[in-house]
Amino acid sequence: MSVSSPTTAPSFGAVMSTLAALLLGYASMQMGNTLQGTLLGVRGNLEGFDAAIVGFVGAAFWAGVVAGSLRAGALIRRVGHTRTFAALAAIASTAALLHLLVMHPIAWIATRALTGFCFAGLFMTVESWLNAAATAENRGRVLGLYGMAGLVAGIGGQMLLTTVDTAGFAAFCIVAVLISLALVPVAVSGASAPAHAVGEARIDLIGLYRGSPFGVVAAALCGFTTASFFALAPLLLANGGMEGSGIAFVMASATLGGFLMSWPMGRLSDRMDRRIVAVSMAGVAAIVLPLLVNMIPADAGLIVICACAAIFGASVMPTYGIVAAHVNDTVQPGDYVSAAGGLLVLQGLGATLGPILSGAAMSAAGAMGLAVAMAAAQALVLGWGLWRMRQRPAPPPEEKGSFAIAPAVPVGTALHPEVDAEAEAA
Repeated sequence: MSVSSPTTAPSFGAVMSTLAALLLGYASMQMGNTLQGTLLGVRGNLEGFDAAIVGFVGAAFWAGVVAGSLRAGALIRRVGHTRTFAALAAIASTAALLHLLVMHPIAWIATRALTGFCFAGLFMTVESWLNAAATAENRGRVLGLYGMAGLVAGIGGQMLLTTVDTAGFAAFCIVAVLISLALVPVAVSGASAPAHAVGEARIDLIGLYRGSPFGVVAAALCGFTTASFFALAPLLLANGGMEGSGIAFVMASATLGGFLMSWPMGRLSDRMDRRIVAVSMAGVAAIVLPLLVNMIPADAGLIVICACAAIFGASVMPTYGIVAAHVNDTVQPGDYVSAAGGLLVLQGLGATLGPILSGAAMSAAGAMGLAVAMAAAQALVLGWGLWRMRQRPAPPPEEKGSFAIAPAVPVGTALHPEVDAEAEAA
């Protein structure tokens, strides 16, 4: 009588061989996404849009992200991962070109909201696919490569702005090409799509607030600050006479500064009350932001401005990952998926409101208006965190999970190892 051998989990190399095409497609669309975000601020300046209008354009993207995060899962469940990816990538590619066809603020706002919806669905598709292919033993490494691919592609997308004339049509065409090319590796890959569609997370913002009042407020304010910067800083720099290549270096410096500080600050938060780390960084940001704007002379060189942008990124962008880790410390294992969805919605709401209010402040007071608006959001994180630490102690060390780098303004669902382990156990 033959005895069947137990099924062994695929090795990390085997998993990555099946995911390589998916990650390549993800990197291509992320390059197009980041290039488009910076390009719109620069081109908006050339078209004569003021800061308030550019703020609404930036806010529309995040409003679309929130809507897509809530609705795209149903599309994946209905038609599957591959068809969803193809449809949304095609629409997002078309939307990039629509900015050229209709140079009007209302059209840009509507098109940008459509783009946000598409990218929310695209990232949900990619992350669900990664979840299905990875195992409990290698999911952390898959997550790390996914994050690194997004970082490298994001910086690469910013740097593409140095190669094109932002006053012409070529930059928008490159965005459309990059998003369209994301379809190729996914379509020709031999890897099969997940057999099970995305689950529908129960989002309970009231319950999330009861579990972590600090996390709920801080997540929204993180979205407010970072979305304000990425929507309006390109316009601010263009108004000051900086060329597209210089703007690309500044935006890439902010991203890189935030990434480099995420890991050490996250590891520090593993060893103490995470709220202490978060409010400390918020306090630094609240002081540094207006000072940086005031200290940069009108004739400052590119290196000085890039260094200031890196300081901004280092003091603001890691906060979201720490806040997300704090929230996960306070919820039950069965509520990880709900918490991830709730944080995403809160981030999106803050990111929608941020460019609108910050754009109005920038229209009224210029560069200092933008800096003060972002600093005020960070001051609220500081004040609220200090108050909450007086009301509730930190979770005991044995209830704390490990920190994982998370984007400052996440798009899609969280690829969280503990969430996936919970799903596998079920």
